[in-house]
Order: sequence, then structure tokens, then C-alpha cells
Amino acid sequence: MEFIKFLHSLIRYAVLLVVLVAFLVNLRGWLMQRPVIVWERMVTIWAMIICHIQLVLGIVLYATNAAAFHSKDAGAWQNYVMHVHIGSMVLAIVLVTVGRMLSKRAQDERRKQMLITVSYGIALALMLYATP
Repeated sequence: MEFIKFLHSLIRYAVLLVVLVAFLVNLRGWLMQRPVIVWERMVTIWAMIICHIQLVLGIVLYATNAAAFHSKDAGAWQNYVMHVHIGSMVLAIVLVTVGRMLSKRAQDERRKQMLITVSYGIALALMLYATP
């Protein structure tokens, strides 16, 4: 279990980095009105994949320690994780997924980049807010 906790803590940096890169690359493309390049598309896909891996690890951690979060003696840290961290991270990953799926269906390159920029930007802000 400690290995999963370590992995969850380690992957958070990869999640923040890849979502930041995807946000910045698509922001630049959107502002400069240029087409999406293959590696830029791959960054958004990798951001979504790493976010989902992080979500699965977080669910495993929560499922194995659920009793500690629901006890009457739960302290401030358990309450923070239970309410702020889990809710914000799930919402951020939903934004990443929805933004990627909507951009995949968009026909216009500029709209694709705008959808990724907005959804990944809000998701990144939520992640930074809720990352311990």
C-alpha cells in the first residue's frame, strides 16, 4: 500500500507538468492561429492518460483507507482529502476528458485549441488548488 501511495505522490508531478505543457502549447497555437501539430495532439492525449492513471491510484488509496475518512475522529487532513482534494481532482479530470473529447469532435483547428486551452486551463487551476 505504501508503494501505491508513493506512486500517487510521484505521478502528481507528471500530471501537473504534462497538463501545463498541453495547456501552454494549445494556448500558443490558439493565439497564433496555427494548425495542431501531431506532437501537440499527443501531449493532450498523454495528459488525459496520466490523469486517469492518477485517478485510479487515488481511488485505490481511498478504497483501502475509506474507514479512516469516515470515522468520527477524522482530523483536518482527512476532511481536506475527503472533500476538497477528491472533489477537485475528479472535476479536473472530468474537464480534461471532456475537453479532449470535444476537441476531437471539433472540425475547426482554432476551436480544437480553444477547447483544450479552456478545459485544461481550468483543470490545471483546480489541480494546483487541491494538490497537497
